[in-house]
Amino acid sequence: MRKIALVCALLLTPALARAQEKAVLVVTVQHISSKGGVLRLALYDRKSFADDDSAPIIDKVVAAKPWTEIVTFDPVPPGTYAVKMFQDANRNERFDFDWLGIPAERYGFSNNAGPDWMHLAPPSFDAAKIALKPGQNAISIWLH
Repeated sequence: MRKIALVCALLLTPALARAQEKAVLVVTVQHISSKGGVLRLALYDRKSFADDDSAPIIDKVVAAKPWTEIVTFDPVPPGTYAVKMFQDANRNERFDFDWLGIPAERYGFSNNAGPDWMHLAPPSFDAAKIALKPGQNAISIWLH
């Protein structure tokens, strides 16, 4: 019986080690508007960050409750990522702009990186990148 228990423990050890190697990201979102809707957050790697048509590594949609919300991303492999997010107040699943091309909904990026106003574009991956280590990681994003 002890031998069976020992064999089972040895077989499960690599699986447990792999599970512990994953990174979990906890995001505190601040300055959420009272307009409601949902918060749409997406985690990207370098390759997919700049391409709006690329799928994120993982995304989350949660209710937008004023002023602060905590969102936890499911475990991912450790590495370098960036978060893009916005408050979809009208729940149309799109980031809206006004007729001048100015954002009509609150938005934010990891590192609280600001837009590249010279090119009227989101920040670069390097400005928004975060390093996720095994275990729990936490960041805060202020919506603009």
